[in-house]
Amino acid sequence: MINVTQAMLERRSARAYLSKPVPVDTIRDIIMIARRTASSSNMQPWRLSVMAGADLDRLRGAVRQSLAANPSAEGSEYRIYAANLKDPYNRRRITCAEDLYGTIGIARENKMARLMQFARNFDFYGAPVGMILSIDRSMEQGQWADVGMFLQSILLLAHERGLATCPQAAWAAMHETVRAHLALPGEFIVFCGVSLGFADAAHPINGLVTERASFEEIAELRGFTDADTSATKAEAIG
Repeated sequence: MINVTQAMLERRSARAYLSKPVPVDTIRDIIMIARRTASSSNMQPWRLSVMAGADLDRLRGAVRQSLAANPSAEGSEYRIYAANLKDPYNRRRITCAEDLYGTIGIARENKMARLMQFARNFDFYGAPVGMILSIDRSMEQGQWADVGMFLQSILLLAHERGLATCPQAAWAAMHETVRAHLALPGEFIVFCGVSLGFADAAHPINGLVTERASFEEIAELRGFTDADTSATKAEAIG
């Protein structure tokens, strides 16, 4: 059994999967434990739909029909990225995309190949299990953070069990088709999709390890003595 630190360091988003099915008891176990995720005032403002087999195939087919009629998709009910995204966030996003497409030999100027690869979002990258995570639209920003923590719990618990995942905001842009397929109540917003399965370790796209900002870029230590700081550095080096 791996620990939380191992799961955090090892987990990465997989975009190529084996056809091997995932035991339903494993999925149920992941969700049962993820229910313990912290949420503001214990409101638990999430809803999770998990699909496999014929049901998942029907959603894939419905999405293909929708995209054939409207290649620009249906539009998200919330803004996934900020308008006029500034640096360093925009730079990180661009670097991630270039590194990702680079693993499978797609050049930046090859827009058609990029679009075709992006469209694989709506096949859950071939994963045997697809999830749709939703949030009650009456919730405010604090509860959206709760849903993010619930999602992280699922990702780490899946990794602990030898499974791979990929959270996919792209599914928010197909909310009409998703809503019809799931009979999702109107008070819920489609937040994201999640691919789940056994990673195809031989596929080069799964070899991507994205960079992370340095400690100094994202955090600061305040009120600590020089001795505290020196001890922390020594532990990190050792």
